[in-house]
Amino acid sequence: MIQRKPEWLKINLVSGEELNNFRELKQTMRGKTLHTVCEEAKCPNIHECWANRTATFMILGDICTRACRFCAVKTGLPTELDLAEPGRVAEAAEQMGLKHVVVTSVARDDLADGGAAVFAETIRAIRKRLPFSTVEVLIPDFMGNWDALKTVMDAKPDVLNHNIEAVRRLSDRVRARAKYERTLELLRRSKELQPSIPTKSSLMIGVGETFAEILETMDDLRAVDVNIMTIGQYLQPTKKHLQVEKYYHPDEFKQLKEEGMKRGFSHVEAGPLVRSSYHAHEQANAAKQQIAGSR
Repeated sequence: MIQRKPEWLKINLVSGEELNNFRELKQTMRGKTLHTVCEEAKCPNIHECWANRTATFMILGDICTRACRFCAVKTGLPTELDLAEPGRVAEAAEQMGLKHVVVTSVARDDLADGGAAVFAETIRAIRKRLPFSTVEVLIPDFMGNWDALKTVMDAKPDVLNHNIEAVRRLSDRVRARAKYERTLELLRRSKELQPSIPTKSSLMIGVGETFAEILETMDDLRAVDVNIMTIGQYLQPTKKHLQVEKYYHPDEFKQLKEEGMKRGFSHVEAGPLVRSSYHAHEQANAAKQQIAGSR
């Protein structure tokens, strides 16, 4: 049965000065031939975030080698690797005056290191131009290539983000090639490599999981010392993708946030339109304070 969107699930558009900010940021991205996951994944918060001069850069092209059943990003075989891209990302971040820069990518299973070297170079390029800004990276799993993970961690991002996406029982159905246990292993190893760097993961709900399975996922993430968790409602991007099984009420998201905080996360962002990079700067600050306080 196709679920109808509830009344509380509304996307706010912008006007006036905020609309001008939105248009300016879009022009900056096109002028430097850059991609954003905000556009490619049809994020519902694009108007709000871009109006506030916040965007998530998507590096390594706009064609993903995986075909996850929830994601709107184009799938296929990438044809190029743009080694000048890190510099353009840094230039755009500087032009926008960003204080917190979020960088993600498509999955590039065609590359030996999954694109890890480009991630590392992007971090370094941003730091060179914006030494007082923080950098968060949302990385793929590199197919379990832990040397690739080390390449990224050696560049010392301020936050290491890798999404679990779905509960254990539904992971293989929802994601392509990614594995639930591999995600936990990547997050565990990230902390081993750089204990002072906060880790983060996002869960998408509404694809058939139970409330108990959501709590189990929280426990699994805390078991590998993840600091930040985001929880958002799955929205079907096209008819070819998974159907929504349930729309969670804002009160249920509030309850999930409370459950997450009880388990020791430094920050839990939970809501119908929450996505991995939503309010990322505030999340990073909370996680750093938690890690500093535990020493």
